[in-house]
Amino acid sequence: MRVVGLTGSIAMGKSTTAGMFRARGVPVHDADAAVHRLYRGAAVAPVSEAFPDVVDSGVVDRARLAQALAGDAEALQRLEAIVHPLVRACEEAFLGRVRAAGHRLVVLDIPLLFETDALLRVDVVVVVSADPDIQRERILARPGMTRAMLETLLARQISDAEKRRRAHFVVDSGRGFPFAGRRVDSILRALAHTL
Repeated sequence: MRVVGLTGSIAMGKSTTAGMFRARGVPVHDADAAVHRLYRGAAVAPVSEAFPDVVDSGVVDRARLAQALAGDAEALQRLEAIVHPLVRACEEAFLGRVRAAGHRLVVLDIPLLFETDALLRVDVVVVVSADPDIQRERILARPGMTRAMLETLLARQISDAEKRRRAHFVVDSGRGFPFAGRRVDSILRALAHTL
């Protein structure tokens, strides 16, 4: 089974691109969605222990957690030490299910693929990218987003140019959905020859 790592910087269109793979019958594991589920389940107790007052009604409150982490690199490392192994367990369970179902190609949607050890778990890397002006416009359109928050988010990720350089394939989401969809189709054709 070939494992495709799908990544891209914030607001590059990675989730939309993941949906395009899914719509073409490729199973996709979404790391962000796994974190959302974990914040309502297995991560609640350990996160609450490490960060008191971030849990509300049995769920990790992401806004409160963001406040607890603000500007604190050590706190972020503590959170990642809790959450990353749980996400990895979800990913392994997903891979077991799709392998048992006979799928020959799967996608792992991992926002910080290059910034973590996730690169070691994939065979091929697809990076979703767009012009920096398009990216900034998309990010700043999000409710509550500020330029300072944008800079903090971007500082945590390696540059888009470096991601593109390290990718096997690039999907340019800045040229519209039809173009991106055709690129996904061409990637799937190229990968079909390696299965």
